[in-house]
Amino acid sequence: MARRHPTSLRTSKQDIAVAKKAPQTPQTENPAYRLAFADDDFLTSEDTRGIRFQLEYLKTEMRLRERGITSTVVLFGGARIPEPGKPAWAAKNETQKRNLEEASRYYDEARHFARLASQTSAASDFKDFVVVTGGGPGVMEAGNRGAADMGAPSIGLNIVLPHEQAPNLYVTPDLSFNFHYFATRKIHFLLRAKAVAVFPGGFGTLDEFFETLTLVQTGRMDRVPMLLFGRHFWEKVINFEALAEAGTISPTDPELFHIVDTADEGWAVIREFYQLPEMPKPEWAAE
Repeated sequence: MARRHPTSLRTSKQDIAVAKKAPQTPQTENPAYRLAFADDDFLTSEDTRGIRFQLEYLKTEMRLRERGITSTVVLFGGARIPEPGKPAWAAKNETQKRNLEEASRYYDEARHFARLASQTSAASDFKDFVVVTGGGPGVMEAGNRGAADMGAPSIGLNIVLPHEQAPNLYVTPDLSFNFHYFATRKIHFLLRAKAVAVFPGGFGTLDEFFETLTLVQTGRMDRVPMLLFGRHFWEKVINFEALAEAGTISPTDPELFHIVDTADEGWAVIREFYQLPEMPKPEWAAE
């Protein structure tokens, strides 16, 4: 990363290089002698957890700021949803296989939705309405792929999982980030969000949706268009009316989001919310 200001002082990189050349003695070989910022054992200790939170936040923030990215369109959704025509790799039985293959239509809708977002983003030289996903497979891949279709950059916020989740190949390489903490990752999902699109998914998707919904409901986040893709899925999985009838949410809380079935329907909600001009339909819209 380039320095912002010239300095006559020695840099930390220079001192790391010099320290590595120190004569091997009991003193220099002891962990106590390591430079604090070059000591992995120290940086990953329990006592420096707060510093790691800060570093994870700052690294992504600095890169996005350098790119001039001011707002994003967030796509949440299941990693297990396959591209149409591809095998349902995550299916554990025939019922799951049938349902995941049927849900593959959401891969296409997510890809199309990301294209629409990127078409709008082009008007700001890809500074506003930049697509951001969790960087993995399924719906996330579809989102990054839709942006790539338009020659637009897109962000991937990956996270280290026990079964390694590699970033999909459509994430812009210098906007592909990896996280240890879910909390820091969630901050970056919503910090610049102008819209949130939630496709069918599992526990992670539900967690992301409800956290976003709670932030808006409690006034901790400005209201933005929040889209749930797939009426049949969401009305089957979550009984919002029952929550309202039970009195555990306000009767008007379901108005905080919109349930839609297609990318065009979802983008129309965003366009109306922000009074965006209608864009000419590109060739791929007829696919």
